[in-house]
Amino acid sequence: MPERQQQETEKERLDRELIELLNELRVALPGVQVLFAFLLAVPFAQRFADATDLQRDAFMAALLCTLAGTVFLIAPSTFHRLRFREGDKEQLLVVSNRFAIVGTAFLALGMSASVFLVTDFLYSAGAAAVVTGAAAGLFALVWFVVPLWRKARD
Repeated sequence: MPERQQQETEKERLDRELIELLNELRVALPGVQVLFAFLLAVPFAQRFADATDLQRDAFMAALLCTLAGTVFLIAPSTFHRLRFREGDKEQLLVVSNRFAIVGTAFLALGMSASVFLVTDFLYSAGAAAVVTGAAAGLFALVWFVVPLWRKARD
């Protein structure tokens, strides 16, 4: 543990960890908001009427996963505002950390479904399956496997 962290009081640690969490969420939120805006506009595009049932299902999965990701990634800020100055920062951090992880998972699912939708629309279901599998695998590896592997090693 770095020397600075060893000298922190419990309150200082909680304050630092909350600031770190909120800063991390500031990075994720613009991406999920842009994806959600894109998905809201898709049904109004002229060619959406040509979408197959599979593409419509992928669209709905992408929309709902992105909606859930948005809800979970914004939840820590709302939780903090509603519990402001109640002296329960440790619980706030525990719950907010879980919300952020779930939100990130939903964001990965929503992005993967969006990749499937676009790839299937432009190419074929086979190409969409390969590209989507690669995208989902990349999300899983970089966002979840590597950090959990590192945690297990420590």
